Amino acid sequence: MANVKDIHSCWPEKNPSPLTLKGKKEVRVVVQKLKSKKVDFIFSSDLLRTKQTAEITGKELKIRPKYDKRLREVNVGIFNARPVKEYKKELPNLEKRFKVKAKGGETYSEVKKRMFDFLKDIDKRYKGKNILVISHQAPLVLLEAKVKGIPNSQVFKIFPKEKRIKTGELRKLKP
Repeated sequence: MANVKDIHSCWPEKNPSPLTLKGKKEVRVVVQKLKSKKVDFIFSSDLLRTKQTAEITGKELKIRPKYDKRLREVNVGIFNARPVKEYKKELPNLEKRFKVKAKGGETYSEVKKRMFDFLKDIDKRYKGKNILVISHQAPLVLLEAKVKGIPNSQVFKIFPKEKRIKTGELRKLKP
């Protein structure tokens, strides 16, 4: 719903943003692909839309999702629940967002670190297991960049808008 309204929705969820009917359909399509894979665990952001995604997925795969706040959307601080265009006006340069944050928010570097800390943690705890991670576009792009060793200055050149993870997309993360 946040995408439809073109507003930011991060923690705390001032205006909870549920999945739309289209979003639920997209999740069900991906779940069908997952049924042929071996998934041992599901980890998800604890924001409403990702929790709903994890619940639909978990029900179909018969796996109880685990929620982790490190998988949350980028904290945009004072721009939470406000139009995306306001945030983009304040911080138009994607590369600068690695060092500059909105008041009360976090930088892309901080997001990248918390996502990678999550990955290192689950890798240590669940060695050899197949883990499905349900999160948000920007945090997942930043995690993929970190795993692949892509420098901050190149992240959005290598992942322009059309190559970033899409709603309901399934992508295998490999180093």
